[in-house]
Amino acid sequence: MSESATPATPVTFPSAFLWGSATSAYQIEGAVREGGRTPSIWDTFSHTPGKTLGGEHGDIAVDHYHRFRDDVALMADLGLTAYRFSVSWPRVQPTGRGPAVQVGLDFYRRLVDELLAHGIKPAVTLYHWDLPQELEDAGGWPERDTAFRFAEYAQIVGEALGDRVEQWITLNEPWCSAFLGYGSGVHAPGRTDPEASLRAAHHLNLAHGLGTTALRSVMPARNSIAISLNSAVVRPVSQSPADLAAAQRIDDLANGVFHGPILHGAYPQSLLAATAQVTDWSYVLDGDLGVIHQPLDALGLNYYTPALVSAADEQRTGARADGHGASEHSPWPGADDVEFHQTPGERTEMGWTIDPTGLRDLIMRYTREAPGLPLYITENGAAYDDKPDAEGRVHDPERIAYLHGHLAAVRGAIAEGADVRGYYLWSLMDNFEWAYGYGKRFGAVYVDYATQARTPKSSALWYREAARTGTLPEVPGH
Repeated sequence: MSESATPATPVTFPSAFLWGSATSAYQIEGAVREGGRTPSIWDTFSHTPGKTLGGEHGDIAVDHYHRFRDDVALMADLGLTAYRFSVSWPRVQPTGRGPAVQVGLDFYRRLVDELLAHGIKPAVTLYHWDLPQELEDAGGWPERDTAFRFAEYAQIVGEALGDRVEQWITLNEPWCSAFLGYGSGVHAPGRTDPEASLRAAHHLNLAHGLGTTALRSVMPARNSIAISLNSAVVRPVSQSPADLAAAQRIDDLANGVFHGPILHGAYPQSLLAATAQVTDWSYVLDGDLGVIHQPLDALGLNYYTPALVSAADEQRTGARADGHGASEHSPWPGADDVEFHQTPGERTEMGWTIDPTGLRDLIMRYTREAPGLPLYITENGAAYDDKPDAEGRVHDPERIAYLHGHLAAVRGAIAEGADVRGYYLWSLMDNFEWAYGYGKRFGAVYVDYATQARTPKSSALWYREAARTGTLPEVPGH
């Protein structure tokens, strides 16, 4: 991710700013048994009764595997200048070991060629949660070997696509992989072991470092390597010492556990102390932190809503509202005495409060945390209950207002000196929303799941105008 930023005024974006959208393989591709692909942990999880809404799964999803040319043409019609997609690890390396399956790589070669032919910059995410099931059977991310398997896979994909793809992301939201997958169990593989979630977090960090080195060994030096973190904006209910300590505890578990070693070469001491009753961190071996602390070319930030926390207080009623699905198991190891509160304000269909100030705060935090490191908003968006009208049009003024507010926050941060190079709207089109099945629509493009017909929503047309002009159009009705 290498374009240099040019100054923005309070009403315009830099001329080189990338206007993108994002997807992930399991959520859109389908074709789960074609071309030698074998099951990922999400295939297994979604076919396990009770794990997803209505037992829904990604077997067909939105059939992007067969419709990618039409989808790329749609991106071009919508004026996108960049597209972030993920590679399905079990499509490329079915068991997570050994040589690549060329038919799997060929799909991504064709996709990249199609994007480039339409003037759209591809951004490849290597891992968006679809671990090959065989690697999970061998222990998954809590096992150290998985990090080395990821590095081998990264090298395979880097060799295949590195001559044409300049923008690379190692991992998407490793917090979700570690703490929702192995802590609360609401994501694949559905395990509920607090110690395993912290082991997984470390081995995901190690995978990022090893994968970065592997990519650099096979790709042109001009290519950019990043990681996408869903860094939390954690706010205390009050400024009391107890609430401030609670916010620090969650900040360490949401943010410091990843940006500590990745950006600074060390885990926060406060994190190690707070989790000492959960794990002894003996799996952090000599040399690991140096491997993890590779120089980055950019940092991806994914943002949806802030978190509001306090120390647990029986006198205060605050519903647990951490936004990560219902589970009797916490995704926050060592923080059982922290209470989450619903933040005030309008909410999306996910129940997430709409608060663009959180995005601006996040950008400015990492402008300070990693000075000189270019930033990308690699995910931001909202789910609404979108429906076609009698003429088949899909009007989503709430999403337009959401995008306007958050893009204005990005523009404001740039005007303050933040080096934000691009924005990737989540998501290009409605798709399989993990444990929520097909019940939540995040797309700028409406998908009729029965026919697979794609219909750009009014937000997609609004976003096209923003990309065309480099400014933010008015919000209808405002």
